[in-house]
Amino acid sequence: MSVLNGIEPKNVFRFFEEICAIPHGSGNTRQISDYLKKFATDRSLKVNQEPCGNIVIYKDASKGYENSPSVCLQGHMDMVCEKASDSRHNFKKDPLPIAVMDDEIFSRGTTLGADDGIAVAMALAILDSDEYEHPALEAVFTVDEETGMDGAKALNYSSIKSRRVINLDSEDEGVFYVSCAGGLRGNINLPVDMKEHTGIEYDVVISGLHGGHSGEMIDRYYANAIVLMGRLLRFLSQRMKFRIIELSGGLMDNAIPREAGCHIHVSNENSTTFEQTIAEFENIIKNEYRANEKNLMIYCENVGETEKRVLRNESAKRVMYLLTAVPDGVIKMCREQGQENLVETSLNFGIMRLTDERFTLEAGLRSSVSSEKYALSTKLKVIAEAVGAVYTEKSDYPAWEYNEDSKLLPMLIRLYESSYGESPVVKGIHAGLECGVIYNALKPVDIISFGPTIRHAHTPKETLSISSTERTFKLLTDLLRELK
Repeated sequence: MSVLNGIEPKNVFRFFEEICAIPHGSGNTRQISDYLKKFATDRSLKVNQEPCGNIVIYKDASKGYENSPSVCLQGHMDMVCEKASDSRHNFKKDPLPIAVMDDEIFSRGTTLGADDGIAVAMALAILDSDEYEHPALEAVFTVDEETGMDGAKALNYSSIKSRRVINLDSEDEGVFYVSCAGGLRGNINLPVDMKEHTGIEYDVVISGLHGGHSGEMIDRYYANAIVLMGRLLRFLSQRMKFRIIELSGGLMDNAIPREAGCHIHVSNENSTTFEQTIAEFENIIKNEYRANEKNLMIYCENVGETEKRVLRNESAKRVMYLLTAVPDGVIKMCREQGQENLVETSLNFGIMRLTDERFTLEAGLRSSVSSEKYALSTKLKVIAEAVGAVYTEKSDYPAWEYNEDSKLLPMLIRLYESSYGESPVVKGIHAGLECGVIYNALKPVDIISFGPTIRHAHTPKETLSISSTERTFKLLTDLLRELK
């Protein structure tokens, strides 16, 4: 039974619901890629499915637009797979449990994937119908955007003739993005030694944090659960002896981690002091984040006496050094006129893992200034090497530079002001958009990015505004009609 049946625009939400029924997490996009290919072949549209799964669908110009330059509609088909701790959802096989409340669509206990499923749905609605006027279209749907722009990097740009690109991967209605940060992933791998140990085991969990997109929300100064766990371990080490059994935190390096956990051995005589110290630290952190992390909590449970493998002292010291020394959050704000509220450089540690052989940290680095991005990466390398860890870079992607000669931007502003009766916000974004890769591959190219309102992207609280989607879709079709 359809959940979104009858919601306007009907075709947009019909396709969005179909997309939600197909598993399409990053790294698991073959099914959605095949779905898009079938969509095109069923409508006799030319389509190219690349080996990596990227899809390009071509549609001829409407009558009267035959001599107009072609336009590229662009979005990504993968989604961030995050779920609540009590959710049993399997992202590899289960359809998303979507629901509607008032003006919002959400998924029960999981991310919704409106980032960027709604972009794909809007493009499909236009490709599916002849009621909208437009130049020749090239609809580009990429894989694995969320894990480093891999699809955009692998795209065969010789198949793209358009030099006018409409990216639909933005999340605030009335905000038009004209530039974005570049970024890379930085991984720290520290070899560790472990031994058998007997003690009173405690399960400690830091939870209740906001989390969120590590680019767009980094300037909200939400707490990072991994960083807090590092502080907690350091706080404990100054007051008592303990042994680390397990450490984990976060799910994606582009999401601010909402939870982190550890298992710790303490002596029987230190158990009361341990619990008191945890409570003391919780009060300190709650006070620090009283304005923006009201649900922060530290759960502490005595599991009883156990025999487990624990980190040897030297390995534990190195792990705590890394967690204490690494930078995190906003590193530098922009100083250019008109951009004072835009983050220039930031870092987010999104994943922490401990195995019997190694401790790993995975970070997302972002900057609109490439030299700052690489300087920050070098800092992580130096910190890692100081304790014998190995640092590696991957998924490096470039920034999208502002084009002061854009023809799309003034046209879109005029249409927006005519429809809304107010001026839009025009700004850069401290997040990695595929526009950066596309810009550098196709330049000179005129790119604009906009989309409907999506709240809490990359978290199980993600929602999509229905009314905003309707207005944004109309703005998109109005823009296409103007592009003669």
